[in-house]
Formats: sequence, C-alpha cells, structure tokens
Amino acid sequence: MSDIFWFNDAQWARIAPLLPVFKGAAPRVDDRRVLSGIVHVLISGCRWKDAPAAYGPRKTLYNRFARWAGKGVWQSIFAAFAEEGGPPLETMLDSTHVKVHRSAAGGKRGLCVTLLGRAAAGETRRSILSPMQKAARARSD
Repeated sequence: MSDIFWFNDAQWARIAPLLPVFKGAAPRVDDRRVLSGIVHVLISGCRWKDAPAAYGPRKTLYNRFARWAGKGVWQSIFAAFAEEGGPPLETMLDSTHVKVHRSAAGGKRGLCVTLLGRAAAGETRRSILSPMQKAARARSD
C-alpha cells in the first residue's frame, strides 16, 4: 500500500529515545507502528476509526495520541527537534475555521421582524402563487 506512512530507520532512531518509558505489566503495542499510524491520521485528515488496519487497533492510536498530548510528550518531542535543528527552512501558516451546522446558516434577522410588522399593520402579502394554489383558490371562490 503506497498511501501508508511509515517512519524510516533514520527517523525512528531520532524519535525512539524521546518516547516515555513504559512501566506496565502487559507489553505495549509497537511504538513505531502506532506513531506511524498517528502521523498518517494527522497528515491525511481522516477519522481515527478510518485509519488503515496495518497500524493496529484504531482505539490504541487515538488513546496513545490523547494520553501523550495530556502528558506533554508531543511538546517535548517537538521542542527537542526544534533545539537540534537551526532556523526552519520553511514556515507555514495555519488558518482556523469554524464548522457550523447547515441549519444554523440563515438570513438576516431584520427580514423576519419586518414581515411580522407588515402583517400586524394589515398590509396584504404579495407573492407568486403556484398553479396548485391558484387552482385551490379558484375552487374556493
């Protein structure tokens, strides 16, 4: 699969010493596989549950990402890379956007108030009637 991201040996040699030491009873899932999966999800922008199965359990990918974010592991890794490298060759800007539910996009509020005011004043409503509405009015007259 060419669309799957894997850290190469040189990259992993730089990252591995910066990872926290695991102190648990059960052996931890392969760090290289999980971190490659996390990077794949972040680069591709896919959902955690849509990550390829080659990276292992999707829940493990998310849990490791969230736990390490809370403990500051990602910050320490980025800081270590920033210290050893000099000034960046490239800089990028990131934009922030807000997602709004499609039903939240509406017209101006003033139009509603204006129409209600006209109706209260007794003004007649002007609109184009559909053929079905015209037929219904003709029947009722």
